[in-house]
Amino acid sequence: MPSSHSPDRLVVAFDDTHAIANAGLLLPATLAQRLGIEAVVDQLVDLGRRPGHHRPGRKALTLIHAIIAGADCIDDADLLRTGSTGHVLGHRVMAPSTLGTFLRGFTFGHVRQLDRVAETVLARAWAGGAGPGDGPMTIDVDSTICEVHGDHKGGAAYGYTRQLGYHPLLATRADTGEVLHARQRTGRAASGRGAERFVNEVAGRVRRAGASGPLVLRADSGFWSAKVLAACRRHDLRFSITVRQTTTVAAAIAAISEDAWQAIDYPDGGVAQVAETTLGGDRLIVRRARLTGPQATLWPDWRHHAFVTNRAGGAVDLDTDHRRHAVCELAIRDLKDGAGLRHCPSGSFLANAAWLVIATLAHNLLRWVAAIGLGGTGQVVAKTLRRRLLRLPGRLTRSARRLLLHLPSDWPWARQFLVALVHLRAVPLRS
Repeated sequence: MPSSHSPDRLVVAFDDTHAIANAGLLLPATLAQRLGIEAVVDQLVDLGRRPGHHRPGRKALTLIHAIIAGADCIDDADLLRTGSTGHVLGHRVMAPSTLGTFLRGFTFGHVRQLDRVAETVLARAWAGGAGPGDGPMTIDVDSTICEVHGDHKGGAAYGYTRQLGYHPLLATRADTGEVLHARQRTGRAASGRGAERFVNEVAGRVRRAGASGPLVLRADSGFWSAKVLAACRRHDLRFSITVRQTTTVAAAIAAISEDAWQAIDYPDGGVAQVAETTLGGDRLIVRRARLTGPQATLWPDWRHHAFVTNRAGGAVDLDTDHRRHAVCELAIRDLKDGAGLRHCPSGSFLANAAWLVIATLAHNLLRWVAAIGLGGTGQVVAKTLRRRLLRLPGRLTRSARRLLLHLPSDWPWARQFLVALVHLRAVPLRS
């Protein structure tokens, strides 16, 4: 006979109108309200008389909160319409069909209006305590492949990875993982396509947002060009950009004296050295590495990795910092992992361009919750924040004309949640 504690004896009924599936959305919703995101979108995004033009701020916020909760398609926004979830968001949740119409109404100009929204919100968040101030800041520029499925995705194509998708440009903040700027591109776009303009826009955006200290831009070889280097100099950006192994670069590396190479730490079974020379008036720092021992027969020769820079400092230290460019992959991982850019939902290229900007807003909002609410430094993992602070079951009740949000007792991260809520509510309210 089944035990009284057996799951088989449970009676299931979806009838609790006071239940909240993701009660932790109260944290990003509080910050979104303090930053005035809905009002900024209403002010800056004007779709004219196009379908979905009414109340764009409310629709953008619905998408932002859905992506934070883990949505990777428009239909997933229905999760926010369950029980009393809307009460913790502070706005009416829009239907997925309405959201799809809203995104399909975007033209290129409207996407640029959404870019202005992202810049305005970035400036407000930095003023609220998440910014670099007059300290140094490192910007990592990279591209990624957003894989899609189906034959009706406008602008999607097979690129160098042989995956069907888009190839957007991204600029991230190295110490926090924030996305400072994003630009949607077709799947056939080369890595460096539009890079000069992108660097111009990133530099202007972060300066206007309040970054008054020294700026460093790091990038891989796909962004090495005279135009990108000129843009960095024009905006007083220190740069560290990987170069391709062209004939000129190979000749410069070959001319380095053997006495100039300095040994650096390398995993067991290999050896690495660093040296420097010049290339076109800039410093060319080269790291060479090869295997030792039994594995040396696989790659017996030196393999070279070089980058140009106008930064001051020793070659070994600059090489170490340049390798940290890989942290941008952590931000890209969080953009795709379980939400946002894991999927581009529309068949319209410009709708997906708008989705990209909204996904970066959701991504940043989650990081600002950690930076302002928890006083966190360094990159945070979105999956961890969702598990500990957002995916909380809750129940809403009313007592003495006040709403009371009941959360699970003995929640391991209850103190973190309450501390974050107090700090976020202290951010000055913007309209």
